[in-house]
Amino acid sequence: MDTLMENTEPMQWFVMNAYKNEKRAEEALEAAKGMEYFIPKRYAVRKYQGKPKRVLVPVIPNLVFVKARYQDLEEFKRKCPYLRYATIRESGHNKIMKVPESQMSSFMKVASCIEEDIIYYHLDELDFKAGMRVRVVGGAFEGVEGTLIKLNGKRRKRVVVKLDGVLAISAAEIETDLIEVLKD
Repeated sequence: MDTLMENTEPMQWFVMNAYKNEKRAEEALEAAKGMEYFIPKRYAVRKYQGKPKRVLVPVIPNLVFVKARYQDLEEFKRKCPYLRYATIRESGHNKIMKVPESQMSSFMKVASCIEEDIIYYHLDELDFKAGMRVRVVGGAFEGVEGTLIKLNGKRRKRVVVKLDGVLAISAAEIETDLIEVLKD
């Protein structure tokens, strides 16, 4: 009976914390079967032996997104106790944070373009009520859905992809002819 439940359980994106161990978590997830993971990264200059070097580092330390079945992830966590669920307080209870597939897909598409002009935001930095829901219809970010914002002093607009309760990311400035307004 348990086997039947495991097979029908949906794959979901979980928001995880790997406290001071995202590299170790990444190595363990790389070797794991039946799970996908994503760690948003960007280039930064770090000094090694007194010399500056451009290296790829996590955007937010300890943040790991894992796509798995809940039961499989629970089993994996037993081997990797440093990997913990990120939670959000809802109705007086802590709830495991999950990201819908559509949001995660758009987020990964933008975050994976590490050479582009990408900006990450904490959710309290932006007012998402003001923007229109849009889809990018061409270029490197084709298919990405998000909220359109205009930054002060900029002629072009940015598309912001928000992961509910986690963070937001904006793509490089996008030409307005590559943006389609979505109807609610």
